[in-house]
Amino acid sequence: MDAPEDAIADQARHMVETVPQAAALGFRLISVGDSRGSILVPWRAELVGDPATDVIASGVVTSLLDHCCGLAINSSKGERFPTATLDLRIDYMRPAAPRAAITALAHCYKMTRSIAFVRAEAWDVDPADPIATAQAAFILHGASAPR
Repeated sequence: MDAPEDAIADQARHMVETVPQAAALGFRLISVGDSRGSILVPWRAELVGDPATDVIASGVVTSLLDHCCGLAINSSKGERFPTATLDLRIDYMRPAAPRAAITALAHCYKMTRSIAFVRAEAWDVDPADPIATAQAAFILHGASAPR
C-alpha cells in the first residue's frame, strides 16, 4: 500500500500531466505538499503568442496559474477534490524571457467550508522576479451548503 504522500503525489501527477488541457500545454509536476503546488510549462513554439517575440502566450500563463492554484487546494485537503474557479485576478509584471520555460508556485492559505483562497506566482528564470502573480478564490464542490 502506498504511503499517503505517495498517493497525493500520484493524484497530483495525474491532475497535472493527464488532464486534457494540462497535457496539451505540456505541464509538468514540480512539487506538491504543505498546501502548495508547483508546475512547469516548457517552452514550445506552438505556445508562443507572438512569433516575433518567442514568448509563451499570456493565456498559457493564465492556465498555468489557475491549474497550479487547484493543485495547492488538493494539497491542502490531502486528496483530489473538485473545485471551480470563482475569482482569478492576475497581475502581469513583465513579459517572460524568449524561449524560456515558466514555473508557477501556488499556496492555499485559507480554506472555509465552501471556499479556498490561493495566491500564486509565475517566473521564468528567477522566482524573485515574477512575470505574473495571482490571487484567487475557488468554490469547493461537495462542500456542505450554508445554513
